[in-house]
Amino acid sequence: MAETTAETAAETAADTAADRAKAAIRAVLDAEPDYVVDLCQRLVRIPSVNPKYPAGNDGWDIAGREAEVQDVIEGELAPYGLSFRRWDALPGRPNLVARTEAGDPAKSLILCGHIDVMPVGDPGEWSADPFGAVIRDGRMLGRGAVDMKAGVAACVAALRAVRKAGVTLDGQLALHAVVDEEAGGAGAKAAVAAGEVAAAAIIAEPSNGDIHVCQGALHWLRVTIRGRQGHSAHRFTGYWPQPEAKKTGAEPVSAADLATRFLVALRDYEAAVTRAVGHPLMAPGVNQFNVGTVHIGAGMGPDGLPQIMNNPGIVPDVAVIDIDMKTMPQESTEEVRAAFEAFVAGFCASDPWFKAHPIAVEWDLYGLYFPPMDTDPEHPLVRSITATRAAMGLGDTALVGSLGVTDGAHYAAGGVAALRYGPTGGGGHGADEWVDVESIRRTTRIFAEAVIDFCGVKDE
Repeated sequence: MAETTAETAAETAADTAADRAKAAIRAVLDAEPDYVVDLCQRLVRIPSVNPKYPAGNDGWDIAGREAEVQDVIEGELAPYGLSFRRWDALPGRPNLVARTEAGDPAKSLILCGHIDVMPVGDPGEWSADPFGAVIRDGRMLGRGAVDMKAGVAACVAALRAVRKAGVTLDGQLALHAVVDEEAGGAGAKAAVAAGEVAAAAIIAEPSNGDIHVCQGALHWLRVTIRGRQGHSAHRFTGYWPQPEAKKTGAEPVSAADLATRFLVALRDYEAAVTRAVGHPLMAPGVNQFNVGTVHIGAGMGPDGLPQIMNNPGIVPDVAVIDIDMKTMPQESTEEVRAAFEAFVAGFCASDPWFKAHPIAVEWDLYGLYFPPMDTDPEHPLVRSITATRAAMGLGDTALVGSLGVTDGAHYAAGGVAALRYGPTGGGGHGADEWVDVESIRRTTRIFAEAVIDFCGVKDE
Protein backbone atom coordinates (compact mmCIF):
# COMPACT_ATOMS: atom_id res chain seq x y z
CA MET A 1 0.00 0.00 0.00
CA ALA A 2 2.84 2.39 0.87
CA GLU A 3 4.46 1.83 -2.53
CA THR A 4 1.16 2.40 -4.31
CA THR A 5 0.57 5.59 -2.39
CA ALA A 6 4.07 6.83 -3.19
CA GLU A 7 3.64 6.02 -6.89
CA THR A 8 0.29 7.82 -6.97
CA ALA A 9 1.81 10.86 -5.29
CA ALA A 10 4.67 10.90 -7.78
CA GLU A 11 2.25 10.68 -10.70
CA THR A 12 0.13 13.49 -9.26
CA ALA A 13 3.21 15.66 -8.80
CA ALA A 14 4.31 14.96 -12.38
CA ASP A 15 0.84 15.78 -13.68
CA THR A 16 0.86 19.01 -11.69
CA ALA A 17 4.28 19.99 -13.05
CA ALA A 18 3.15 19.21 -16.60
CA ASP A 19 -0.04 21.22 -16.13
CA ARG A 20 1.92 24.19 -14.80
CA ALA A 21 4.35 23.95 -17.73
CA LYS A 22 1.53 23.85 -20.27
CA ALA A 23 -0.20 26.82 -18.64
CA ALA A 24 3.05 28.80 -18.73
CA ILE A 25 3.58 27.94 -22.39
CA ARG A 26 0.03 28.89 -23.30
CA ALA A 27 0.57 32.23 -21.57
CA VAL A 28 3.65 32.85 -23.72
CA LEU A 29 1.81 31.95 -26.91
CA ASP A 30 -1.29 33.97 -26.00
CA ALA A 31 0.86 37.02 -25.28
CA GLU A 32 2.41 36.87 -28.77
CA PRO A 33 -0.30 35.45 -31.07
CA ASP A 34 1.24 36.92 -34.21
CA TYR A 35 4.82 35.83 -33.57
CA VAL A 36 4.58 32.53 -35.43
CA VAL A 37 2.60 34.10 -38.29
CA ASP A 38 5.15 36.87 -38.74
CA LEU A 39 7.97 34.32 -38.63
CA CYS A 40 6.26 32.22 -41.27
CA GLN A 41 5.94 35.29 -43.52
CA ARG A 42 9.63 36.07 -43.11
CA LEU A 43 10.55 32.51 -44.09
CA VAL A 44 8.22 32.41 -47.10
CA ARG A 45 9.69 35.67 -48.39
CA ILE A 46 13.07 33.97 -48.77
CA PRO A 47 12.97 32.05 -52.11
CA SER A 48 14.77 28.97 -50.85
CA VAL A 49 13.97 26.91 -53.95
CA ASN A 50 15.78 23.59 -54.04
CA PRO A 51 18.78 24.37 -56.30
CA LYS A 52 18.38 21.01 -58.02
CA TYR A 53 15.43 22.67 -59.79
CA PRO A 54 16.94 25.76 -61.47
CA ALA A 55 14.16 26.09 -64.07
CA GLY A 56 10.76 27.63 -63.44
CA ASN A 57 11.84 30.38 -61.07
CA ASP A 58 11.16 33.38 -63.34
CA GLY A 59 14.35 35.22 -62.55
CA TRP A 60 14.31 34.93 -58.77
CA ASP A 61 17.77 34.52 -57.29
CA ILE A 62 17.64 31.14 -55.55
CA ALA A 63 21.38 30.59 -55.01
CA GLY A 64 22.28 30.14 -51.36
CA ARG A 65 18.87 31.09 -50.05
CA GLU A 66 18.52 28.03 -47.82
CA ALA A 67 21.38 29.43 -45.75
CA GLU A 68 19.39 32.65 -45.30
CA VAL A 69 16.48 30.68 -43.89
CA GLN A 70 18.81 29.00 -41.42
CA ASP A 71 20.21 32.40 -40.43
CA VAL A 72 16.70 33.60 -39.54
CA ILE A 73 15.89 30.48 -37.52
CA GLU A 74 19.19 30.52 -35.66
CA GLY A 75 18.77 34.21 -34.93
CA GLU A 76 15.30 33.65 -33.48
CA LEU A 77 16.49 30.91 -31.13
CA ALA A 78 19.92 32.30 -30.21
CA PRO A 79 18.75 34.10 -27.02
CA TYR A 80 17.33 30.97 -25.41
CA GLY A 81 20.35 29.04 -24.17
CA LEU A 82 20.28 26.30 -26.80
CA SER A 83 23.19 24.47 -28.35
CA PHE A 84 23.48 24.68 -32.14
CA ARG A 85 25.01 22.52 -34.82
CA ARG A 86 25.16 23.72 -38.41
CA TRP A 87 26.85 21.89 -41.26
CA ASP A 88 26.51 21.40 -44.99
CA ALA A 89 24.39 18.37 -45.86
CA LEU A 90 25.22 19.18 -49.48
CA PRO A 91 27.74 21.78 -50.70
CA GLY A 92 26.49 25.21 -49.70
CA ARG A 93 23.27 23.79 -48.29
CA PRO A 94 23.33 23.75 -44.47
CA ASN A 95 21.29 21.77 -41.99
CA LEU A 96 20.58 23.37 -38.64
CA VAL A 97 19.99 21.57 -35.33
CA ALA A 98 19.09 23.42 -32.11
CA ARG A 99 18.91 21.43 -28.85
CA THR A 100 17.97 21.80 -25.22
CA GLU A 101 20.06 20.21 -22.51
CA ALA A 102 20.64 16.45 -22.61
CA GLY A 103 18.16 14.33 -20.71
CA ASP A 104 16.50 10.93 -20.62
CA PRO A 105 17.13 9.37 -24.07
CA ALA A 106 13.78 7.57 -23.94
CA LYS A 107 12.05 10.97 -23.74
CA SER A 108 14.05 12.71 -26.47
CA LEU A 109 12.06 14.36 -29.25
CA ILE A 110 12.75 15.99 -32.62
CA LEU A 111 10.58 18.67 -34.23
CA CYS A 112 11.51 18.56 -37.91
CA GLY A 113 10.83 20.56 -41.04
CA HIS A 114 12.49 21.05 -44.40
CA ILE A 115 13.33 24.54 -45.61
CA ASP A 116 13.66 23.91 -49.36
CA VAL A 117 10.69 24.61 -51.60
CA MET A 118 9.64 23.78 -55.14
CA PRO A 119 9.98 26.15 -58.13
CA VAL A 120 7.25 28.73 -58.74
CA GLY A 121 6.30 27.60 -62.23
CA ASP A 122 4.34 30.12 -64.31
CA PRO A 123 3.98 33.27 -62.16
CA GLY A 124 1.03 34.26 -64.32
CA GLU A 125 -0.96 31.49 -62.69
CA TRP A 126 -0.53 33.10 -59.28
CA SER A 127 -2.94 35.72 -57.93
CA ALA A 128 -0.21 37.20 -55.70
CA ASP A 129 3.57 37.44 -55.52
CA PRO A 130 4.75 33.82 -55.00
CA PHE A 131 7.22 35.04 -52.38
CA GLY A 132 5.11 37.85 -50.97
CA ALA A 133 3.46 35.87 -48.14
CA VAL A 134 0.32 37.95 -48.59
CA ILE A 135 -2.50 37.16 -46.13
CA ARG A 136 -5.94 37.17 -47.70
CA ASP A 137 -9.17 35.93 -46.12
CA GLY A 138 -7.29 34.09 -43.37
CA ARG A 139 -4.91 32.40 -45.81
CA MET A 140 -1.22 33.10 -46.36
CA LEU A 141 -0.25 32.70 -50.01
CA GLY A 142 3.24 31.82 -51.19
CA ARG A 143 5.55 29.13 -52.41
CA GLY A 144 6.43 26.99 -49.42
CA ALA A 145 3.68 28.48 -47.26
CA VAL A 146 2.16 25.09 -46.45
CA ASP A 147 5.00 22.90 -47.74
CA MET A 148 6.38 23.58 -45.33
CA LYS A 149 7.52 26.86 -43.84
CA ALA A 150 4.38 27.11 -41.71
CA GLY A 151 5.34 23.82 -40.09
CA VAL A 152 8.93 24.99 -39.62
CA ALA A 153 7.71 28.23 -38.03
CA ALA A 154 5.46 26.26 -35.67
CA CYS A 155 8.42 24.10 -34.61
CA VAL A 156 10.57 27.15 -33.93
CA ALA A 157 7.79 28.93 -32.05
CA ALA A 158 7.02 25.85 -29.94
CA LEU A 159 10.66 25.43 -28.90
CA ARG A 160 10.95 29.16 -28.20
CA ALA A 161 7.77 29.10 -26.08
CA VAL A 162 9.09 26.20 -23.99
CA ARG A 163 12.27 28.15 -23.27
CA LYS A 164 10.54 31.49 -22.65
CA ALA A 165 8.20 29.76 -20.20
CA GLY A 166 11.23 28.63 -18.20
CA VAL A 167 10.37 24.92 -18.53
CA THR A 168 13.14 22.40 -17.93
CA LEU A 169 12.50 19.13 -19.74
CA ASP A 170 13.34 15.60 -18.63
CA GLY A 171 14.15 14.59 -22.21
CA GLN A 172 16.08 16.54 -24.81
CA LEU A 173 14.12 18.52 -27.40
CA ALA A 174 15.75 19.25 -30.76
CA LEU A 175 14.71 21.32 -33.74
CA HIS A 176 15.86 19.99 -37.11
CA ALA A 177 15.68 22.42 -40.05
CA VAL A 178 16.87 20.33 -42.97
CA VAL A 179 17.45 20.80 -46.68
CA ASP A 180 16.59 18.84 -49.82
CA GLU A 181 13.41 17.00 -48.86
CA GLU A 182 11.93 17.99 -52.21
CA ALA A 183 14.66 16.11 -54.07
CA GLY A 184 15.31 13.02 -51.99
CA GLY A 185 15.89 14.11 -48.41
CA ALA A 186 19.66 14.45 -48.33
CA GLY A 187 19.34 16.79 -45.36
CA ALA A 188 17.43 14.34 -43.18
CA LYS A 189 19.73 11.52 -44.28
CA ALA A 190 22.73 13.60 -43.27
CA ALA A 191 21.20 14.39 -39.90
CA VAL A 192 20.59 10.72 -39.12
CA ALA A 193 24.04 9.76 -40.41
CA ALA A 194 25.55 12.42 -38.11
CA GLY A 195 23.87 10.80 -35.10
CA GLU A 196 21.16 13.44 -34.73
CA VAL A 197 18.46 11.01 -33.67
CA ALA A 198 15.95 10.71 -30.82
CA ALA A 199 13.31 8.40 -29.46
CA ALA A 200 10.60 10.11 -31.53
CA ALA A 201 10.03 12.83 -34.11
CA ILE A 202 7.19 14.99 -35.34
CA ILE A 203 7.53 15.84 -39.02
CA ALA A 204 5.67 19.13 -39.35
CA GLU A 205 4.41 18.59 -42.89
CA PRO A 206 0.80 19.73 -43.51
CA SER A 207 -1.74 17.18 -42.34
CA ASN A 208 -5.08 19.05 -42.35
CA GLY A 209 -6.00 17.86 -38.87
CA ASP A 210 -5.04 14.21 -39.35
CA ILE A 211 -2.10 12.34 -37.87
CA HIS A 212 -0.07 10.41 -40.43
CA VAL A 213 1.49 7.46 -38.62
CA CYS A 214 2.73 5.54 -41.64
CA GLN A 215 3.85 5.87 -45.22
CA GLY A 216 5.06 3.43 -47.83
CA ALA A 217 8.54 3.39 -49.23
CA LEU A 218 9.32 5.26 -52.45
CA HIS A 219 11.78 3.75 -54.90
CA TRP A 220 12.99 5.39 -58.09
CA LEU A 221 14.32 2.85 -60.54
CA ARG A 222 15.39 2.58 -64.14
CA VAL A 223 14.68 -0.28 -66.51
CA THR A 224 16.91 -0.46 -69.59
CA ILE A 225 15.94 -2.58 -72.59
CA ARG A 226 18.29 -3.23 -75.52
CA GLY A 227 17.31 -4.12 -79.06
CA ARG A 228 19.27 -4.06 -82.32
CA GLN A 229 19.58 -0.91 -84.42
CA GLY A 230 18.78 -0.94 -88.12
CA HIS A 231 17.02 0.69 -91.07
CA SER A 232 13.33 1.33 -90.50
CA ALA A 233 12.49 -0.35 -93.82
CA HIS A 234 13.76 -3.64 -92.39
CA ARG A 235 12.01 -3.49 -89.01
CA PHE A 236 9.56 -6.19 -90.09
CA THR A 237 12.37 -8.70 -90.53
CA GLY A 238 13.00 -8.73 -86.82
CA TYR A 239 9.33 -8.65 -85.91
CA TRP A 240 7.67 -11.14 -88.26
CA PRO A 241 8.88 -14.70 -88.87
CA GLN A 242 11.10 -14.87 -92.00
CA PRO A 243 12.17 -17.79 -94.16
CA GLU A 244 15.22 -19.47 -92.66
CA ALA A 245 17.12 -19.00 -95.91
CA LYS A 246 16.76 -15.22 -95.67
CA LYS A 247 17.76 -14.84 -92.03
CA THR A 248 21.09 -13.11 -91.45
CA GLY A 249 21.14 -12.97 -87.67
CA ALA A 250 21.47 -9.20 -87.88
CA GLU A 251 17.82 -8.31 -88.30
CA PRO A 252 16.85 -5.11 -86.43
CA VAL A 253 14.94 -5.60 -83.18
CA SER A 254 12.93 -2.56 -82.11
CA ALA A 255 13.45 -1.49 -78.52
CA ALA A 256 10.11 0.30 -78.83
CA ASP A 257 8.34 -2.99 -79.52
CA LEU A 258 10.18 -4.68 -76.67
CA ALA A 259 9.35 -1.83 -74.26
CA THR A 260 5.67 -1.98 -75.23
CA ARG A 261 5.51 -5.65 -74.34
CA PHE A 262 7.29 -5.01 -71.04
CA LEU A 263 4.94 -2.18 -70.09
CA VAL A 264 1.91 -4.39 -70.71
CA ALA A 265 3.44 -7.05 -68.45
CA LEU A 266 4.25 -4.38 -65.83
CA ARG A 267 0.63 -3.25 -65.80
CA ASP A 268 -0.49 -6.80 -65.08
CA TYR A 269 2.18 -7.21 -62.39
CA GLU A 270 1.05 -3.96 -60.77
CA ALA A 271 -2.55 -5.17 -60.73
CA ALA A 272 -1.52 -8.41 -59.03
CA VAL A 273 0.60 -6.61 -56.41
CA THR A 274 -2.01 -4.02 -55.52
CA ARG A 275 -4.66 -6.70 -55.06
CA ALA A 276 -2.44 -8.93 -52.94
CA VAL A 277 -0.90 -6.37 -50.54
CA GLY A 278 -2.71 -3.73 -48.49
CA HIS A 279 -2.52 -1.81 -45.22
CA PRO A 280 -5.44 -0.75 -42.98
CA LEU A 281 -4.43 2.94 -43.04
CA MET A 282 -3.36 3.18 -46.68
CA ALA A 283 -5.53 3.73 -49.75
CA PRO A 284 -5.96 0.54 -51.82
CA GLY A 285 -3.75 0.60 -54.88
CA VAL A 286 -1.30 3.21 -53.63
CA ASN A 287 1.48 0.61 -53.98
CA GLN A 288 1.74 1.41 -57.65
CA PHE A 289 4.34 1.61 -60.41
CA ASN A 290 4.21 5.04 -62.02
CA VAL A 291 5.99 5.06 -65.38
CA GLY A 292 7.23 8.62 -65.31
CA THR A 293 9.50 8.85 -68.36
CA VAL A 294 10.23 6.66 -71.37
CA HIS A 295 13.20 7.41 -73.63
CA ILE A 296 13.41 5.42 -76.85
CA GLY A 297 16.01 5.95 -79.55
CA ALA A 298 19.21 4.77 -81.16
CA GLY A 299 22.66 4.44 -79.71
CA MET A 300 23.31 4.23 -75.97
CA GLY A 301 24.81 7.46 -74.68
CA PRO A 302 27.27 7.93 -71.82
CA ASP A 303 24.41 9.25 -69.67
CA GLY A 304 22.52 5.97 -69.95
CA LEU A 305 19.97 7.40 -72.38
CA PRO A 306 19.59 6.95 -76.15
CA GLN A 307 21.59 9.46 -78.18
CA ILE A 308 19.28 9.76 -81.19
CA MET A 309 15.62 10.44 -80.43
CA ASN A 310 14.62 12.56 -83.43
CA ASN A 311 15.01 10.17 -86.37
CA PRO A 312 12.10 7.76 -87.00
CA GLY A 313 14.01 6.30 -89.93
CA ILE A 314 16.06 4.22 -87.49
CA VAL A 315 14.87 1.11 -85.68
CA PRO A 316 15.70 2.05 -82.08
CA ASP A 317 17.94 -0.18 -80.03
CA VAL A 318 17.58 1.53 -76.62
CA ALA A 319 14.53 1.96 -74.39
CA VAL A 320 14.96 3.49 -70.93
CA ILE A 321 11.97 3.47 -68.58
CA ASP A 322 12.08 5.42 -65.30
CA ILE A 323 9.61 4.28 -62.66
CA ASP A 324 8.35 5.72 -59.38
CA MET A 325 7.46 2.65 -57.29
CA LYS A 326 5.46 2.90 -54.06
CA THR A 327 5.13 0.08 -51.53
CA MET A 328 3.14 -0.45 -48.34
CA PRO A 329 4.52 0.59 -44.91
CA GLN A 330 4.92 -2.96 -43.62
CA GLU A 331 6.88 -4.22 -46.63
CA SER A 332 10.65 -4.55 -46.43
CA THR A 333 12.80 -2.97 -49.10
CA GLU A 334 14.73 -6.18 -49.66
CA GLU A 335 11.57 -8.20 -50.26
CA VAL A 336 9.84 -5.80 -52.65
CA ARG A 337 12.98 -5.29 -54.72
CA ALA A 338 13.63 -9.02 -54.89
CA ALA A 339 10.01 -9.59 -55.97
CA PHE A 340 10.28 -7.00 -58.75
CA GLU A 341 13.56 -8.44 -59.99
CA ALA A 342 11.97 -11.92 -59.98
CA PHE A 343 9.11 -10.55 -62.10
CA VAL A 344 11.60 -9.07 -64.57
CA ALA A 345 13.60 -12.31 -64.69
CA GLY A 346 10.44 -14.32 -65.30
CA PHE A 347 9.41 -11.99 -68.09
CA CYS A 348 12.82 -12.31 -69.72
CA ALA A 349 12.78 -16.11 -69.40
CA SER A 350 9.62 -16.27 -71.52
CA ASP A 351 11.24 -14.72 -74.63
CA PRO A 352 14.30 -15.85 -76.66
CA TRP A 353 15.50 -12.28 -77.26
CA PHE A 354 15.30 -11.34 -73.59
CA LYS A 355 16.98 -14.58 -72.58
CA ALA A 356 20.02 -13.49 -74.57
CA HIS A 357 19.64 -9.77 -73.77
CA PRO A 358 18.14 -9.52 -70.26
CA ILE A 359 16.58 -6.32 -68.99
CA ALA A 360 18.76 -4.27 -66.64
CA VAL A 361 17.28 -2.83 -63.43
CA GLU A 362 18.94 0.09 -61.61
CA TRP A 363 17.70 1.04 -58.14
CA ASP A 364 17.98 4.38 -56.31
CA LEU A 365 17.83 6.39 -59.52
CA TYR A 366 19.31 9.86 -58.95
CA GLY A 367 19.96 8.72 -55.38
CA LEU A 368 16.28 8.86 -54.50
CA TYR A 369 14.90 6.35 -52.02
CA PHE A 370 12.56 6.94 -49.07
CA PRO A 371 12.32 3.97 -46.67
CA PRO A 372 8.97 2.90 -45.21
CA MET A 373 7.59 4.41 -41.99
CA ASP A 374 5.15 2.46 -39.81
CA THR A 375 4.70 3.97 -36.34
CA ASP A 376 2.47 2.40 -33.70
CA PRO A 377 -0.97 4.11 -33.75
CA GLU A 378 -0.89 3.93 -29.93
CA HIS A 379 2.36 5.91 -29.69
CA PRO A 380 2.36 8.50 -26.86
CA LEU A 381 2.70 11.35 -29.36
CA VAL A 382 -0.49 10.19 -31.06
CA ARG A 383 -2.31 10.23 -27.74
CA SER A 384 -0.92 13.67 -26.88
CA ILE A 385 -1.88 15.33 -30.16
CA THR A 386 -5.31 13.72 -30.10
CA ALA A 387 -5.96 14.85 -26.52
CA THR A 388 -4.78 18.41 -27.12
CA ARG A 389 -6.90 18.74 -30.24
CA ALA A 390 -9.92 17.52 -28.28
CA ALA A 391 -9.21 20.00 -25.48
CA MET A 392 -9.03 22.78 -28.10
CA GLY A 393 -12.43 21.77 -29.47
CA LEU A 394 -11.04 20.58 -32.80
CA GLY A 395 -13.09 17.40 -32.89
CA ASP A 396 -12.06 13.87 -33.73
CA THR A 397 -8.56 13.21 -35.02
CA ALA A 398 -8.17 10.65 -37.78
CA LEU A 399 -5.14 8.36 -38.00
CA VAL A 400 -4.16 7.90 -41.61
CA GLY A 401 -1.37 6.76 -43.88
CA SER A 402 0.49 9.33 -45.94
CA LEU A 403 0.13 9.09 -49.71
CA GLY A 404 3.24 11.18 -50.28
CA VAL A 405 6.58 10.59 -48.62
CA THR A 406 8.29 12.81 -46.05
CA ASP A 407 11.58 12.98 -44.20
CA GLY A 408 9.96 10.79 -41.56
CA ALA A 409 11.12 7.91 -43.74
CA HIS A 410 14.78 8.69 -43.11
CA TYR A 411 14.29 9.14 -39.36
CA ALA A 412 12.34 5.88 -39.20
CA ALA A 413 15.23 4.12 -40.93
CA GLY A 414 17.45 5.51 -38.16
CA GLY A 415 15.30 3.94 -35.44
CA VAL A 416 13.22 7.04 -34.64
CA ALA A 417 9.47 6.65 -34.14
CA ALA A 418 8.22 9.33 -36.52
CA LEU A 419 4.82 10.72 -37.39
CA ARG A 420 3.52 13.56 -39.51
CA TYR A 421 1.38 16.37 -38.15
CA GLY A 422 1.22 19.98 -39.23
CA PRO A 423 -0.85 22.96 -40.37
CA THR A 424 -3.79 23.04 -42.77
CA GLY A 425 -3.53 24.31 -46.32
CA GLY A 426 -3.41 23.39 -49.96
CA GLY A 427 -1.91 24.02 -53.38
CA GLY A 428 1.48 22.58 -52.53
CA HIS A 429 3.75 22.40 -55.61
CA GLY A 430 1.12 24.42 -57.52
CA ALA A 431 0.01 28.00 -58.05
CA ASP A 432 -1.47 29.98 -55.15
CA GLU A 433 -0.12 27.61 -52.50
CA TRP A 434 -1.69 28.60 -49.18
CA VAL A 435 -1.79 27.87 -45.49
CA ASP A 436 -4.58 28.63 -43.03
CA VAL A 437 -3.15 31.24 -40.68
CA GLU A 438 -5.08 30.15 -37.60
CA SER A 439 -3.89 26.58 -38.13
CA ILE A 440 -0.28 27.75 -37.71
CA ARG A 441 -1.13 29.08 -34.26
CA ARG A 442 -3.03 25.92 -33.33
CA THR A 443 -0.20 23.71 -34.52
CA THR A 444 2.31 25.64 -32.43
CA ARG A 445 0.32 25.00 -29.25
CA ILE A 446 -0.20 21.33 -30.14
CA PHE A 447 3.54 20.90 -30.69
CA ALA A 448 4.43 22.65 -27.44
CA GLU A 449 2.03 20.52 -25.40
CA ALA A 450 3.27 17.36 -27.14
CA VAL A 451 6.77 18.33 -26.01
CA ILE A 452 5.60 18.49 -22.39
CA ASP A 453 3.70 15.22 -22.64
CA PHE A 454 6.52 13.31 -24.29
CA CYS A 455 9.69 14.83 -22.88
CA GLY A 456 8.32 15.33 -19.37
CA VAL A 457 9.11 18.16 -16.97
CA LYS A 458 11.59 18.50 -14.14
CA ASP A 459 9.75 19.98 -11.18
CA GLU A 460 12.44 22.23 -9.78
